[in-house]
Amino acid sequence: MNRRAFLASSAVVAIATGYGGAHAAKVVRIGWLTAQRAPSLIPFLEAFRGGLAEFGYRENDNLEIDYRYGDDNLLRVAPLAAELTRIPVDLLVVQGTAVPLVYDLKLPIPAVYVFSGDPVVAGFADSLAQPRGNMTGLTLMAAELNAKRLEILRDTIPGLQRVAIIANPEHPGSQIERTYSEETARKLGLTTEFFGTATEGELASAFAAMDQSPPQAISLFADGFAIQYRQRIVDYGMKHRAAVISGWSVFARSGAICSYGPKLSESYRRLAYYVDRVLKGTPPSELPIERPTKFETVVNLKTAKALGLTVPDSIIASADELIE
Repeated sequence: MNRRAFLASSAVVAIATGYGGAHAAKVVRIGWLTAQRAPSLIPFLEAFRGGLAEFGYRENDNLEIDYRYGDDNLLRVAPLAAELTRIPVDLLVVQGTAVPLVYDLKLPIPAVYVFSGDPVVAGFADSLAQPRGNMTGLTLMAAELNAKRLEILRDTIPGLQRVAIIANPEHPGSQIERTYSEETARKLGLTTEFFGTATEGELASAFAAMDQSPPQAISLFADGFAIQYRQRIVDYGMKHRAAVISGWSVFARSGAICSYGPKLSESYRRLAYYVDRVLKGTPPSELPIERPTKFETVVNLKTAKALGLTVPDSIIASADELIE
């Protein structure tokens, strides 16, 4: 069949099936890529889909999303990214620890992301205003909030003097968070001890070191490693009557006495804005990386009671959620 005959027959088919001319609706296809497991991201995916709907994108209508999960295995990220590239998708949406790995792949398709670390420290942005490569998105990093978390601990724990900091030193920006914490601790008259934990073995060693003189409280820097081992850390704190505080609500829901930090559901909803802009032709390099703009405080009163602590009325009054 020659080209003219092919085009003519295609037009006939399009008209017959009702998809010709002005009635055609472009279906966009995006790939969702993460190193995490699917269940841990269900509420955030719901927020993301809600944001997409506000821009007119709906699955099974004008949008297809191909989901790929690494199931906590970073070695799966590159092969999964290759799968999505071969489909091909119009855009990648990358989450968490998969982001630096995807950046290193230098894929031909654009990507937007949610990243818990500092993208400048991680090496895929010259500044928040200047993303590198074919990627941009949102960072959840707000290192200065560590100061407020220490203040919450001081106001909640009578006679607080010693705070252990548990953090993954390989998480981009953790050194900035440590600096904020240590400077604030000095101003508050607190002593901090830093425990770098990038592996399960290092976490066990940190617990063994703390056993010699358990801290009165634990400040846990939020990242993927902390999420994975949060229950073990919270359980250790409860065993030694040391209140745990961190940055994301999942920690308070897992037994930390309080979380104060970015409202993650809003960040994932905001991610839809980046998807829309890129799909409509804006190069990622022209979209500045955004820091969190909405924050939330979640207080676990059940944990406070178990530890014999009274959370100040001022903190309870300002909390977005109380767990009882």
